[in-house]
Amino acid sequence: MNPDAPVLLEQRAGNGGLRVGIATLNAPASLHALTLDMIRTLYIALRDWASDPAIACVVLQSSTDKAFCAGGDVRSLRNAILEAPQAMPNPEALAFFSEEYRLDHLIHVYPKPIVVWGGGIVMGGGLGLLAGASHRVMTPTTRIAMPEITIGLFPDVGGSWFLPRMPGRTGLFLGLTGAALNAHDALFTGLGDYFIAQEQRNEVIAALCDADWRDDAHSVADKVLRRASLSADALPESEVRRHYDIINALTCARKLEDVVTAIKTYDGDAVWLQRAAAALAKGAPSSIALVWELQRRARHLSLGDVFRMELVVALHCCAHADFAEGVRALLVEKDNQPKWAPLKNIEEYFASPWQQHPLADLR
Repeated sequence: MNPDAPVLLEQRAGNGGLRVGIATLNAPASLHALTLDMIRTLYIALRDWASDPAIACVVLQSSTDKAFCAGGDVRSLRNAILEAPQAMPNPEALAFFSEEYRLDHLIHVYPKPIVVWGGGIVMGGGLGLLAGASHRVMTPTTRIAMPEITIGLFPDVGGSWFLPRMPGRTGLFLGLTGAALNAHDALFTGLGDYFIAQEQRNEVIAALCDADWRDDAHSVADKVLRRASLSADALPESEVRRHYDIINALTCARKLEDVVTAIKTYDGDAVWLQRAAAALAKGAPSSIALVWELQRRARHLSLGDVFRMELVVALHCCAHADFAEGVRALLVEKDNQPKWAPLKNIEEYFASPWQQHPLADLR
């Protein structure tokens, strides 16, 4: 195993001749942001471990405590788009998003326990790796967000599936504002399952290796993680839970423009809600419209249909000026002064460029 590889793969000996597969994101300089090569490595490993009867459980983690995964490598995507600005779909964007979504879908339907250690920063594509896993660990350092409105994208990687399944209308609020979540927020909204101290990670993995996997594997992993979980008293205060009624009141209107106005004109004294309102006010109009429309269209779709729809929309976003401009303003020149393009007909984002969809086989 090359210790400098961006993804480290290990099979650790477990009880009864079984093994635990461990995949470690190992790109600390970029906070483990996903590249296409990393996505491909993860997909092949998870696919092979799923069919290997000697693998009892899979652990997905990062090599540092600061972040699990800060998202996708959108700077490289921007460069590819600038080199071929008229391409629809852009070949590199198509490869990245289609293979990323295929990996995320695999995690959602995985037949074995996948334990994702979501300590530190978990953003965008990192949340795509975490959201569909069977066993999701939050820690006191967990910081989750999907701030795609700041770069002219939308909460993808299955966000159109898991955001509407959050309590009340919190998923709509989080999609529109990109508000940050802590561990308690993740547990409350259904993005997390366990609250464990960050420094217990190695002990927990060792306990998974020592577990008796003769019983139902998902129940075995659950027992190990629950034994390591901290008391609920140790949880930080949940901003989403604290402001749940206000969030629902701000997002209850039937029209997007009324919801946006309600959030942007919030005049209370809650700093978390003030920051959310400010982020929405600076967000890309195209992204705001897409959050609303995607959640509306996804309401009765299957998981596979959601990923197929998101791929079409993501590629249209890459062909729209807002994505390159948003990445420039936030991550390249860092002036935080994006110049958003006028909102085009939202229907255009849902026009498929293919007769045979690249993700047609996903269920």
